[in-house]
Amino acid sequence: MATQQRRHSAARFRALVEELRAIAERLGYTVREEKLLREVGYHVRGGGCLVRGTKMIFLDRDASPEAQLDVLVEVLRTEPLDDVFLSPPARELFGRSVASTSGAPTDA
Repeated sequence: MATQQRRHSAARFRALVEELRAIAERLGYTVREEKLLREVGYHVRGGGCLVRGTKMIFLDRDASPEAQLDVLVEVLRTEPLDDVFLSPPARELFGRSVASTSGAPTDA
């Protein structure tokens, strides 16, 4: 039973990674999965940058879906997402409630 729950959870994280990758690409990012440098005491986890005028997001190919999701959220949090459809689980990642992204008034 626990193994089945882990598989379901991993599949959910992978689906969220794919959703956020698609959103990033719609916002003009090029998303690349690369084997990022690892040395004793040094580890690159990925992130966003500008390369010759192109917005890039690098994800560590060997990282877990959860870690890749963290990188995508960190980068996309800097973008205006008000006009972008996010599934309810994706909205939760950005700390938004369903009401706050649907145009309904919220308590501020």
